[in-house]
Amino acid sequence: MLKVLPLAGLVAAGAFAAPSPAPASGGDGRVRVQLMARQAVTLSGEVAARIAALPVAEGASFKRGQVLVQFDCGTYRAQLNKAQATLEAANRLAEVNSQLARLNSAGTLEVTQAQGRAKEAAAEANYMQAVVGKCAIAAPFAGRVARRAAAVHQFVNPGTPVLDIVDAGPLELRMLVPSKWIGTLKAGSRFTVAVDELGTSVPARIERLGAQIDPVSQSILAVGVIDGTGASLLPGMSGWASFK
Repeated sequence: MLKVLPLAGLVAAGAFAAPSPAPASGGDGRVRVQLMARQAVTLSGEVAARIAALPVAEGASFKRGQVLVQFDCGTYRAQLNKAQATLEAANRLAEVNSQLARLNSAGTLEVTQAQGRAKEAAAEANYMQAVVGKCAIAAPFAGRVARRAAAVHQFVNPGTPVLDIVDAGPLELRMLVPSKWIGTLKAGSRFTVAVDELGTSVPARIERLGAQIDPVSQSILAVGVIDGTGASLLPGMSGWASFK
């Protein structure tokens, strides 16, 4: 007679056990490899504001320091102007009180209070200047726009993703190789990569090895680079790395 186990019994019996890690190699000197950008960043705003402009389109290139996101910060700029006017008035009052004190027409308390208000106004002006400085996001490196996560005229809060960008420099080849290869595999070791999306093979070399071996899969991270320009290669492509 067929006995039906309750769900808890199935779990205890290992019916839902996690699968074993896939081997890093098929045993023929080949391993799967993925192409990745050295730097991939999601840009997000630090102010609550409406997006005024996204000058660079998806897939387009940009230079380091180029403005990628511009926010509409009219309200913050008005607050900055107010803070600067308050600072100017506070500085003038502190100066007048200091002059009166030298003529014995103002006490130490009045002078101290005026100086305190001037410092408070200066702190507020500096804060608003910092806020206005965050109304534009400049590119931290030269690269390309991978994805727009927000649109022009959209209101975003601090931390809301706006753009995904990737480095325009040489791509990294990341792979897991059997740990027993570390006796012969080292920086500078050469291999070829058959890229699935292109149907072609390109030469490459190992740049560095990982710092730790995974005891479960008995593999270690290896990072390589393409020899040459590789202009047609894009982040996210994958293929087979062949080692002789």
